[in-house]
Amino acid sequence: MEGTVLCAANHAPLTPISFLERTALVYPDRPALVAAGPAAAAPRTWRETRERCLRLAAGLVGLGVERHDVVAVFAQNIPAFCELHFGVPMAGAVICALNSRLDAGMASVLLQHSGAKVVFVDAALLGVAQEALRLVSEKPGARRPAVVLISEALEVDEEQEEPSSPPEWHEYESLLLSGGASPEDGFAIRWPRDETDPIALNYTSGTTSRPKGVVYSHRGAYLNALSSVLLNDMAALPVYLWTVPMFHCNGWCLVWGVAAQGGTNVCLRKVTSAAIFDAVSRHGVTHMGGAPTVLSMVVNATAEERRPLPAGRPVTVMTGGAPPAPQVLFRMEELGFLVIHSYGLTETYGPATVCTWKPEWDALPPAERAAVKARQGLHHLGLEVDVKDPATMRSVPADGRTMGEVMFRGNTVMSGYYKDAAATAEAMAGGWLRSGDLAVRHRDGYVKILDRSKDIIISGGENISTIEVEAALFAHPAVAEAAVVGRPDEYWGETPCAFVTLREGQGVRAEEVMAFCRARLPRYMAPRTVVFVPELPKTATGKVQKFTLREQAKAMGSIPRSTITKPQGGGSAGARSKL
Repeated sequence: MEGTVLCAANHAPLTPISFLERTALVYPDRPALVAAGPAAAAPRTWRETRERCLRLAAGLVGLGVERHDVVAVFAQNIPAFCELHFGVPMAGAVICALNSRLDAGMASVLLQHSGAKVVFVDAALLGVAQEALRLVSEKPGARRPAVVLISEALEVDEEQEEPSSPPEWHEYESLLLSGGASPEDGFAIRWPRDETDPIALNYTSGTTSRPKGVVYSHRGAYLNALSSVLLNDMAALPVYLWTVPMFHCNGWCLVWGVAAQGGTNVCLRKVTSAAIFDAVSRHGVTHMGGAPTVLSMVVNATAEERRPLPAGRPVTVMTGGAPPAPQVLFRMEELGFLVIHSYGLTETYGPATVCTWKPEWDALPPAERAAVKARQGLHHLGLEVDVKDPATMRSVPADGRTMGEVMFRGNTVMSGYYKDAAATAEAMAGGWLRSGDLAVRHRDGYVKILDRSKDIIISGGENISTIEVEAALFAHPAVAEAAVVGRPDEYWGETPCAFVTLREGQGVRAEEVMAFCRARLPRYMAPRTVVFVPELPKTATGKVQKFTLREQAKAMGSIPRSTITKPQGGGSAGARSKL
């Protein structure tokens, strides 16, 4: 409009760095960072944290880090990891948080692909890191990054020697001291020149292919951090327990979001049921997150592992990665946890939808409440979600039956895949980010995922959602965890094969589990094979590695036609829908 202007007075690039700057002013003496555990050091305040982040940024500049250089981090959930999420961007650089469970071979591949100029190594991961760096140095033309060792909060047995590193490596606390960036030193933060500048490089899990590098912008990280805070009821001064790996989508962007609310980060190196209950009780935790496997860990905790929860309010738990099983939801509520279900991708900065709860649903019977809460819901505040026919790009009817592919567009969709323009163009063809997940949309607009497109089982022409079969398995009182994949079948093409872990002290036969499912599902959906395993293979973020289970099911061979009896009853119209 006439008379308007875009200038420094009314426009500044959005960046999560501003969250730290504000909180250090508003809550300078509030606790910011604490390592969980009985022997933990005293918490660091937000004033101390800001000063340390400034020193860290100055130290990186002293190592020759320039704008848009990549700085990698190979660490567990420790306080230094939080600091790096601010210190690295303050230096104008891009943080690349590597999966702490990588083996040396894959870590070396990602270090080389990212072109990291510096890598910070948690002393707990020293052996893997040294081998990865050796592999990098052996590759022709590869640039070996400078290395900074973080020994903070590492628990070492009395008989075990302190971890040692090569003399050319830097040490984290020494680097901070070398920075000399106290406020009076006048270190100038390298604010982004444009809010679309990169802030983070995150690699996909690589469970189906080689990991892709996903680039986040300052703008996207800022917006998704605020969306996550608002949509997960995170009021001022939360106490957040780090059960989500900080390397995973930058902790679902809550590394920055907790800072925006002046909260306390309770850093947990290893996630166990005992450690969760101890941290919640000891630190007054208000919020935590994790895949459904973390929820299962909580509900299956022994009486000795459990501790009283803070009185007067539930602990809010953000879950995602797979729909939580109804039985798990019931038991979480009984224990005093409020579960909020989200869904997203690495390419959407983590959570992109949330099953926002409506008060009128409180009156529903427990089973119906659980079914509603298991839906993925509606989009975050920074983007749109739709369910489309991937061929025509038309939206599917909101009838709860017609399947389509979940797609996103908006401000919290990735900038692109690093060094892979072709993959970026393919993922965003048609102006929407294609998720590869199959879903239906209900009349109220809420989305429900049925399966990954690669996980759907096609049996005798029927589409079988492995998620629905897994929900039936979880209802069995003896089942702790379950995952379903397709097993080759001479007659039907493939049929459901269930891999099941049992609760401690429970015993049940495969035939009983199959009969239990047949009583709750159309017969064609019930598992024809049940395999009991001590544990399911998982990624570092708690997602079941179904490709491993598919290989195991394939190795069993096809179910011969002579053993097949035609199932009675057909599937629903939704189950027959094709893309």
